[in-house]
Amino acid sequence: MGARDVSSLGRETSWDGVRAVVLGFGVSGFAAADNLTHLGAQVHAVADRATAAQQEKAELLEVLGARVDIHEGATQALPDDVDLVVTSPGFRPDSPLLRQAGTRGVPVWGEVELAWRLRAPGPSGTPAPWLCVTGTNGKTTTTQMLDTILRTAGLRSVAAGNVGLPIVEAVMDPAPYDVFAVELSSFQLHYTHSMGAQAAVVLNLAEDHLDWYDGDMASYAADKGRIYAGVERACVYNVSDPATEELVREAEVVEGARAVGFTLGMPGVGMLGVVEDLLVDRAFIEERATSAAELCTLADLAPDGGEPAPHVVANALAAAALARAHGVSQAAVRDGLRGFRLDGHRIAPVATVAGVTWIDDSKATNPHAAQSSLQAYDPVVWVAGGLAKGAAFDELVRSVASRLRGVVLIGRDRDVIAGALSRHAPDVRVITVDAPQDGTAPTIDGGPDLMARVVAAAADLAVPGDTVLLAPGCASQDQFTDYAARGDLFAAAVRGTSSP
Repeated sequence: MGARDVSSLGRETSWDGVRAVVLGFGVSGFAAADNLTHLGAQVHAVADRATAAQQEKAELLEVLGARVDIHEGATQALPDDVDLVVTSPGFRPDSPLLRQAGTRGVPVWGEVELAWRLRAPGPSGTPAPWLCVTGTNGKTTTTQMLDTILRTAGLRSVAAGNVGLPIVEAVMDPAPYDVFAVELSSFQLHYTHSMGAQAAVVLNLAEDHLDWYDGDMASYAADKGRIYAGVERACVYNVSDPATEELVREAEVVEGARAVGFTLGMPGVGMLGVVEDLLVDRAFIEERATSAAELCTLADLAPDGGEPAPHVVANALAAAALARAHGVSQAAVRDGLRGFRLDGHRIAPVATVAGVTWIDDSKATNPHAAQSSLQAYDPVVWVAGGLAKGAAFDELVRSVASRLRGVVLIGRDRDVIAGALSRHAPDVRVITVDAPQDGTAPTIDGGPDLMARVVAAAADLAVPGDTVLLAPGCASQDQFTDYAARGDLFAAAVRGTSSP
């Protein structure tokens, strides 16, 4: 049987008989398989492994008529008679099944591409617009800030994509949304071809996931830049990161779309920025040539007192720019940001003990994120290490060396960080904590006493007035279930407990 042309498939077309292979059975894979089955496609989902919860979902899908193969090697070969592959974002383009799809001319979509094609008319009679966020760091916080602002404005919004609800589930909701706040990773964007956001932002660009890109930073940046393709109103960029502006210059956008910068300094015309203690807008007001509109104060971003970290201010400006591009009022931006609270493990205070402040920023899973956190504290004892994902740490260490009281290193790639410290901060004391000490094999979540020993080592290095900062700059899965487990165990150890 010949392959069916799927190029025109969408929400209003028939999916009956479309032969779709779904690669991967995580959150996005299940969402794609479930909704394709609902639409009438012949779904064949494949994965190499699954959790118990995912196995239960697989059984449900099979009852609904899908075929699910979960076993080692299931993702190695593309079945015969396939019209479409929908891939989970973790699979590289050179994965065996995707290579075979390319050879046979079978289209490959990601879940985001599928979701874009499945959009339905919203309350206005047209599909609800997408406001899209990507970047190396700050994506989740910015997307959640944006969603909070949109909801404060009285809109039915949802944070979706790489955070919150899978985007396919969001667009298939029978109660239509007014607008979507969509976080997108470079992996998701790689497999997205036709999306055209109402407004989009690349927050920043720094080394991350280079193992996925075989060390090619240009390819990583190009995938990030896909978010600007087809933008209708505003391409938002980071004035302090010229690479993001260059991506805007290279983008093919809808005629009339504007470039809008955000900056922690005084904004020029067409930008959002900071004037004294105010976040202001010189992009979305008629009088922007001569004046600026107040959005909120710095204090609004730090409801518990103190100064907000610079990257929190930058995220707020980016979220505000996207919301303003959608037409949200200044008051809604202010009230939304004032009511926003960061998720756990993002520069989260844990305790102050004997004059030493302990901070959990376990979400800092790459050097750029760790650098942002480290620059908010001085002096600091830095807890770092894990899976470096091909990233280097020389620039980070060079920029924060004068702030470092000491460093505690953990994880598989700790020597990468140790090397950067020896080159750029040779006088800083470094303690390496291995797990476990009794000669047994490492266990998940670091063994029973890993974080207790990390905290003891950090306490050894710190003096009153210091901050101990868990900002690993690395992924966690070499020693922990995920970054949340790493942060929970750190916080528990600081508080003197044996478990989170």
